[in-house]
Amino acid sequence: MRSQSLTAGITAVSNMDTARARSLALAMLIAFAAVAVAGVLLRPLIPIDETRYIDVAWEMRVTGDFLVPHKNFEIYTDKPPMLFWLMNLVWFLTGHVSDIGARLVGPAFGLAAVWGSWRLGARLWDETTGAIAAAVLAGTSFFAIYGGAVMFDTMLAAATVGGLLALVSATSAPGVNRRAWAGFGLALAFGVLAKGPVILLHLGPALLTVPLWANSIRRPSGGEIARGAALALVIALAIVGLWVVPAAILGGPEYRHMILWEQTAGRTVQSFAHARPWYWLLALTPLLLFPWVWTPSLWRGLRRLSLSDRALRLCLIQAGAGLVLFSLVSGKQVHYLIPELPAVALIFARALIAGGRGEVRGLGALPAALLVLLAGGAALAAALGKGDATTVAMLQPLAPVAGFAVLCLILALAALVLPRVAGLATLGLGFVLALLGLIGTTGLAPAYDTTPIAQILAAHQDQGMAVVTDRYNAEFGFEGRLTKPVDVLEPEQAEAWLSTHPGGMLASECKAVTRPGEPEYRIHFYGADWCLWQGR
Repeated sequence: MRSQSLTAGITAVSNMDTARARSLALAMLIAFAAVAVAGVLLRPLIPIDETRYIDVAWEMRVTGDFLVPHKNFEIYTDKPPMLFWLMNLVWFLTGHVSDIGARLVGPAFGLAAVWGSWRLGARLWDETTGAIAAAVLAGTSFFAIYGGAVMFDTMLAAATVGGLLALVSATSAPGVNRRAWAGFGLALAFGVLAKGPVILLHLGPALLTVPLWANSIRRPSGGEIARGAALALVIALAIVGLWVVPAAILGGPEYRHMILWEQTAGRTVQSFAHARPWYWLLALTPLLLFPWVWTPSLWRGLRRLSLSDRALRLCLIQAGAGLVLFSLVSGKQVHYLIPELPAVALIFARALIAGGRGEVRGLGALPAALLVLLAGGAALAAALGKGDATTVAMLQPLAPVAGFAVLCLILALAALVLPRVAGLATLGLGFVLALLGLIGTTGLAPAYDTTPIAQILAAHQDQGMAVVTDRYNAEFGFEGRLTKPVDVLEPEQAEAWLSTHPGGMLASECKAVTRPGEPEYRIHFYGADWCLWQGR
């Protein structure tokens, strides 16, 4: 009965034929790229993650060490080198070191993940489902925000989609499809080099449950799947070994221990960062999946889906297992689930088709539209003084904030007037663009920009640079184009350092260091007032 409802829903997608679905998906791909570029131009590199990762790429270039990454000119063990390699490749090809070129790496993989979702949907179901899934993913606000960031997660999402495509091909017919299994191995290798063995948490569940979702008539036998998986694993290990073996030798015992144990099993058993309760990710899913989960027709369509659909099982396994596994892992961040969003987009595409007439306009988008209106109103109220002094100061001048509120109103109306999928996708992606515009035209951008402090420190490299902080994440390395390490001090060490480094420059939150007289510079950065003193 449910499969009949789904078939009826597909045929009732009013005017949402394949050609129109393709047009929507292409428009969303272009819009996604435009929003990502706008983000690069409108906002600064955000500490501590973006500034840290681009600094590691910069120090890779400065030191000439492309095997063992460095941060503040000390060995950096937290992440594999793929992102840093690609940023350096961009600088090499363009002949110019800039943040713009490096920051386009993440959006490129975001586009790849959207396109891959399109192809995966067409492979599992039909072209219309794939195209709608691409529009859903591009119009998911959370994916659009992180898709434009200097992060590893869109790379991992692209690797996950590529791995699923290869796995579907590898299990679609009897025998060992060596080419498809080799593609699966390449996806595993790329994922490891992008962010580590965590790729196994994204692709492993699909591989282990092939009998649950593959075609029961045409799928290979258990032995054939095992041989194919072994081939993929050998290929992945061989590729990763080209980096791991020499890096482990050159990096030394501590580096070997960190990359082979602490950054994998260590995070799983006992987090040394981002430890949160098991339900934390689940509680954030309403924001993670905005605006789609805020429309009733999606839930109506989800109820009509049937688990007899084996392709749907694959998407549920991949997305559901990711949520469960990362909820059980000690250290968790919400962006860890970005590689699961393509599978979620495919599920939502099927639900939107099954939920009713795909082009119907009406009040179905009202909850999501109201949330965007609320965000615009809240920003305007804060700028008018309905908040703490720091927030009010950052949300100035008033005109851009008013423009943000007006744009939120326009987006809300568009969501109610445009066809359902197009309206919600416009709302989700448009809200990200509006938010980027708000950041770039108010005091929000300068408040998180490392450039002023970085350039002051850079002018004193020969005399010495220091920061007083409990943990320095190389926030000032790239923007200052530093070629020497920054000394990291405790507050009680500041006075002695200044006395022994005449002409040197020390940066600290003003409240952390007490000195007589005014500092040479006072800059508001990252939610606090920073002072810079020169040694005498």
